[in-house]
Amino acid sequence: MKGVVLHGGRGTRLRPLTHTGPKQLIPVANKPISQYVLEDLKNAGIDEIAIILGHIQPDIVREKYGDGSQLGLDISYIRQDEPKGIAHAVKLCREFVGDELFAVYLGDNLIKGGIDRLAEKFENSDSEALVFLNEVDKPQQFGVAKFDEEGNLKKLVEKPEDPPSNYALTGIYFFSPKIFEMIDKIEPSWRGELEITDAIQLLLDEGYDVDYDKVQGWWKDTGTPEDVLEANRLILDNLKPQVNCEVDGKNCLQGRVSVGEGSTVERGAKVRGPSIIGNNTVIKSGVYIGPYTSIGDGVEIMEGEIENSIVMNNCEIRVGERIVNSLIGPDSRIVSGDSKPTGRSMILGKSSEVIL
Repeated sequence: MKGVVLHGGRGTRLRPLTHTGPKQLIPVANKPISQYVLEDLKNAGIDEIAIILGHIQPDIVREKYGDGSQLGLDISYIRQDEPKGIAHAVKLCREFVGDELFAVYLGDNLIKGGIDRLAEKFENSDSEALVFLNEVDKPQQFGVAKFDEEGNLKKLVEKPEDPPSNYALTGIYFFSPKIFEMIDKIEPSWRGELEITDAIQLLLDEGYDVDYDKVQGWWKDTGTPEDVLEANRLILDNLKPQVNCEVDGKNCLQGRVSVGEGSTVERGAKVRGPSIIGNNTVIKSGVYIGPYTSIGDGVEIMEGEIENSIVMNNCEIRVGERIVNSLIGPDSRIVSGDSKPTGRSMILGKSSEVIL
């Protein structure tokens, strides 16, 4: 089985972070979102992977993952110059896939527990496709599954006003090469895109077997800042404490905290878990971090409090107040001015400078 990871999209809801890089490289618990996807595929025994590159800084993705050897993978790249839909991206992989079964995994999706069970189930079935469903509170916002009385999948309905169920399609699919025949037959939707739901529906309409499975843990589509922060919390909830540096003071770390190599947590600082601190980062005395906070590599936090936030690499923070529920892009600088409010929330793109 081969793997296809979709690494495109406009990322409009995550601007300004996506002005300088694709949304799938935004770090959650100090690891790019799409790296979790690649590791899920590897753990399922899928090591030959094509990454579908979008038009937003594709070279950054190549630079990050290269040929995949660092992750024990064989990665190749395919360009999708315009966002013409998931089915269009899948169609571009026809030559890469050949006659093999394959998994399609949206690079901004996260799931607890991986996809091992799904890959095994599909490989051992006679189905032409397997879709992965998650029960949601607002199915009107998703593609939704309709079942018959026996529980068989009968139809997929895109963003219905009156949903036939609460089970939404996630961004994880398994296909045989038969899907390419269906994609060749469908027309672009009103959005001007080739919809993968239309191709799967055509499989059903023509009598092919389409199987499904349901999420047993959690699934997260990280399309908004709120989603990214929630994903950060979910992953940090399973954090294994690991301290790879000297910590100046026994009470500096409280709860499940991970600290990377070359970092310094000074006496009088406090990091409350679950939280993660990257490599070569400095946390000065008097600083408070956490819970549910990820601090990247090469960061200097000289003053202030940070909670439920993601601070990316090479930032400098020196504020006499709290930063909460925030995404701070790499190479940003936040320092105090004259005002002293009680808390700040912000989303900063790369190389931002804020004087508070």
